[in-house]
Amino acid sequence: MEIPQSGRPARPIAASARGGFVAVSGSLICAFADLDPALILVFADDQDLVTPLTGALHDAFGAGCKVLGCSSAGGFCFDGYQEDSVVAIAFPASSFRAEAVCLRGLRQHVTLDWMVSLRGLMEKSRGHAGKSRFGLLLIDGSSGCEELVTTTVDASLPDLMVLGGSAGDGLRFEQTRLAMDGVEYAESALFCVINTDFDVKEVIFDHFVPVGNRMVVTSANPETRLIHEINAEPAAEEYARLIDVRVDELGPSAFAENPLLECAGGRHYVRAISGVTPSGDLALMCSIEPGAILTLGRSESLTEGLRRQMEQIGPAELVLGFDCILRRIAVERAGEQETVGKLCRDFRVAGFNTYGEQHGGIHVNQTFVGLAILDDSASRGMGSIDVA
Repeated sequence: MEIPQSGRPARPIAASARGGFVAVSGSLICAFADLDPALILVFADDQDLVTPLTGALHDAFGAGCKVLGCSSAGGFCFDGYQEDSVVAIAFPASSFRAEAVCLRGLRQHVTLDWMVSLRGLMEKSRGHAGKSRFGLLLIDGSSGCEELVTTTVDASLPDLMVLGGSAGDGLRFEQTRLAMDGVEYAESALFCVINTDFDVKEVIFDHFVPVGNRMVVTSANPETRLIHEINAEPAAEEYARLIDVRVDELGPSAFAENPLLECAGGRHYVRAISGVTPSGDLALMCSIEPGAILTLGRSESLTEGLRRQMEQIGPAELVLGFDCILRRIAVERAGEQETVGKLCRDFRVAGFNTYGEQHGGIHVNQTFVGLAILDDSASRGMGSIDVA
């Protein structure tokens, strides 16, 4: 393990592991043994590992270490996409300080309680020193409440840079899991405020531009995230017509390649489709209102724009990434896994594939949302620890 240069903040470490609970927990504890972490993030393909792993790591490193975890739709750890693995990232106490809280009862909309908890957490965090402060948000991706949580966090802590991702469940879209310090939280979100001695910068990238004629959402239910009608026609039929496929050909690949874009504040945001209901509605991964004006998105390069952003930012100790599962599907369909792997190696990118991404007080889809922890010394070279 790399020893930090004298006077230089200790960098975070990313590790990946495969196997059952005993093998994975032992490998991760060994990987982080010399770090004295203040925070560990755990992202697991196997949702049954999330709660016991956060408990085992919390027990191993003590009460001073917060361990937050969620189920994922896949992960990546410096070498590209990981299959059937756990990705974990540890932040050393010598250069990071973390405080965390659980926002419970997402479907009960207890926003006043959340705001009290968030502001209390921020006050506690103000007692920690550091060059930079940022927030991390992990949300139950099956709750359908990301918009409410994200806007509540932004209203409560308007001056804090917050990024995050929605917990995943592969391509099943059934149930996701979150846990902190060995305790599982259903229908909840985990929020963490981190102070660090490093400079940080957000990295936001999607690979679509609007094309074609505008379409109008003429009937929708924002609470259930269903579009019933587009242009006064059954939603799935009209969408299939617009992308020139049959309704029975609609699926993850078609959705990944032909997303819906909504314009807000002069920018286009991806509103990803997760499926078609038996009644012909389009099920979305985000909320949408009747009357919304949409266009189809056309894919540009899946990685070139992201690489340009990384190059402009410069060397990083770590880029913590939240990347939509539909972007991963598009990458794999295009055969660009090696390109993504090289990007992860070159810029030290680690994180998980999500059901949605959060930044700037909004919930988006098919977007890479990342936080670059900057390397002021430009000293690089330590890879990830792959402990199979």
